[in-house]
Amino acid sequence: MSDATAVGTEVGRETRPADVRVWDPLVRIFHWTLVGGFLVAYVSGDEWDRLHINIGYGIAALIAVRLVWGVVGTRHARFSDFVYRPSRVLAYLRDTMAFRARRYIGHNPAGGAMVVALLTMIAIICGTGYMMTTNAYWGVEWVEEAHEIAVNATLVLIVAHVAGVLVASWEHGENLVRAMVTGRKRAE
Repeated sequence: MSDATAVGTEVGRETRPADVRVWDPLVRIFHWTLVGGFLVAYVSGDEWDRLHINIGYGIAALIAVRLVWGVVGTRHARFSDFVYRPSRVLAYLRDTMAFRARRYIGHNPAGGAMVVALLTMIAIICGTGYMMTTNAYWGVEWVEEAHEIAVNATLVLIVAHVAGVLVASWEHGENLVRAMVTGRKRAE
């Protein structure tokens, strides 16, 4: 079945709306692996150095794969599909606050901005984390502070991301968490 092919099924007297494939397996595996990796890295940060460092390398590899996939991947995985001008992101957020935001099959403008922000912050965390393992930057206070600030900023972004997913799910009557598990969303 192609992305454009949709299937509607009758359940009793109700017809379930057709759905389409949106998130490919690589995007979904990346997303949930990053969620788990970030959680393990956060919990292990002060207690289990070797685990923390190894998870950090794994997360750095995930980010590298996602950056490549953002250029060559499937339609809704590409940055060109969901990176918008700041004015469009702000307009979308205004519409969301008024509960009149347009529904998008892929990432909406705020979701796209969140993807970019999270990828950027996690790349900073990985970069400063790596720096802290080198002779040149081991024990350098500004590197450790930058790492900690980036982690805390990422936690704020994660809370905003989850809130945005919940608001968009409610506003548009769809379960975006399930969509990130199944890869499918209701057709337009």
